[in-house]
Formats: sequence, C-alpha cells, structure tokens
Amino acid sequence: MSYERVKQYFEEHNIPNKIILLSESSATVELAAGALGREPGEIAKSLALKLKDGRVIILVVCGTARIDNRRYKDTFGCKARMLSPEETISATGHPVGGVCPFALPKGVKIYLDESLRRYAEVYPAAGAGNTAVRFTIEELEAATKGTWVRVTHDQAAPRQSSKAERM
Repeated sequence: MSYERVKQYFEEHNIPNKIILLSESSATVELAAGALGREPGEIAKSLALKLKDGRVIILVVCGTARIDNRRYKDTFGCKARMLSPEETISATGHPVGGVCPFALPKGVKIYLDESLRRYAEVYPAAGAGNTAVRFTIEELEAATKGTWVRVTHDQAAPRQSSKAERM
C-alpha cells in the first residue's frame, strides 16, 4: 500500500510529521479541504507530469493554482502533459488522489511551485486518497528537497483588470 510506503519513508528520513488518516476521501482539492477544514489553497496538489524526454516529475502547487502554459514551457521546455491514472501509479507508486512528493522511485524529480509560499502550512496527500500530512513550507522543502519554480497562476488570487476594463 502506498500509504505504508510513505509512512516508512517518513521514519527512514526522520520526518516527524504525522500522517492524517481520514474517514472520507481527500482525493480532490475540494474533498481534502472539506475533510481537513482548510481553505482549498492550503491543499498542496501534487501533479504527475511527463517531460519531453520522457522523465516524470512531480509538481506541487497550491490547491487553487493552475498551470500557466507559457511559464511551464519556459521552465521545462515542453507543454505540460499529465500522466494517465495507469501511468501515474506505474511511474510514482501512488494512485491518483494519493500522489505526493514522498516515497517516489529514483529519478522522479520534485518541483515546488511558488504558489505554495502564500501559506504558512500546506497539506499534501500521503500516498492514498484518504490521507494528508501537515507541513510548514520550510518542512515541505526540507522533506522533498524540491526545486522551486514559478509555473502557475492562482485562480483565487485577485485578478488584475485589463486596460480595456479600466477605461
């Protein structure tokens, strides 16, 4: 079970954060936010993506963020391509809804999006669709050894009015 692998990973890497087992599904941002009593932006969404050269990456973004195609292409040199559910479990060891930046196979690189920095704490999944774990941003960075990128725009952020709207 993927959750057990994450629990073992935490023990092996001296990560003291406790995995929260929920009685309900946390497989989507909305479900996780409701189950945890948190804002959707505080949910750390882990996206399994494939790069042009075939490498798989995990991109962790705040729950309300969406990939900005231009920023993504400028950063990774290709269009964002999500893995299918079958590819996801095969490449990460985690099922869709439980994908997280922990206990990943060698070679899967982790990227943390700047959208996460707006929150003091975030809640990524922990290997199953009914799990979560609370991390400060500093703890998440240390636990994942992720590389910081800026490849999203946040749907919940205040929208800038266009020049036409200001006239």
